[in-house]
Amino acid sequence: MQDPLTEIIQLLKPRAVFSKPITGAGAWAVRYSRFDQPSFAAVLEGSCRLAVDGERRVTLAAGDFVLLPATPGFTLSSFEFAAPVHLDPKRMAAPTGEVRHGRRGGKPDVRLLGGYFAFDSPDQPLLVSLLPAMFHLRGVERLTLLVRLVAGETSDRRAGRDLVLSRLVEILLIEALRSQPSDESPAGLLRGLADPRIAPALRRMHAELGRAWTVPALAKAAGLSRSSFFERFNTTVGLAPMEYLLAWRMAVAKDLLRREQLDIAAVAERIGYASSSTFSTAFARHVGAAPGRYARGTNDTADHSLGEPVARAV
Repeated sequence: MQDPLTEIIQLLKPRAVFSKPITGAGAWAVRYSRFDQPSFAAVLEGSCRLAVDGERRVTLAAGDFVLLPATPGFTLSSFEFAAPVHLDPKRMAAPTGEVRHGRRGGKPDVRLLGGYFAFDSPDQPLLVSLLPAMFHLRGVERLTLLVRLVAGETSDRRAGRDLVLSRLVEILLIEALRSQPSDESPAGLLRGLADPRIAPALRRMHAELGRAWTVPALAKAAGLSRSSFFERFNTTVGLAPMEYLLAWRMAVAKDLLRREQLDIAAVAERIGYASSSTFSTAFARHVGAAPGRYARGTNDTADHSLGEPVARAV
């Protein structure tokens, strides 16, 4: 049975990874404006503070890992007060070496490996909305090891670098997703997969996307009445069952049209539509373009997705 977490990572298609060492000493603070791309950091030594917009302020210590799937504005600082230096990651040039905050000389008080990447998916907002806005994980040694591997591969520039980096980030994302405590997750896919009633319905929905699902059929898979299932799914996942199913079908359809260049009838059958005309109508209503036009448009502009993003974060 297909794992929904794996499907999300496959559809997000992480790419264009960038990593750098970050250190701080003395009194310092940096305020980054909203970035909108995923970023991450692992603390290797020492500690500092992180305040992410919309989230509670946290202390980062050695062994901690942070992932921001969409990177809102945030402030990284020492414990000693300092007026923050404002930075716009979308206008910054990529640093060529270590990024130092605060006092320039001497041993740093904190040392991190930070970085960012991009999601090569037209459905990034939908998929990211199913995830927590911030992952703050402690003591997961595999995550720190993966960040070290990403940093090493970024600096080496050996043959096959881009492919290795994309695979490392896929593993990094999956490890972060499955390490997140379910009771700390907001409404979304992680919380849904942790719910013993909702999880079976979600897995069946993903594994049998072409099936003509109804709310009663999904409720039966969950072992709940129709009304109880509908309310519990909505509360746990943050979307109504059929709204989630439609959004997921359209995300898969766009990927099939964009990547595999299947004809419309084949895509319609794959995601559970009885006819290509019914699928085309639903797709146009949801996406704003007919399937054929969408496929031609993405193919015409495919080369533009291969360049590295210009923004730098964390």
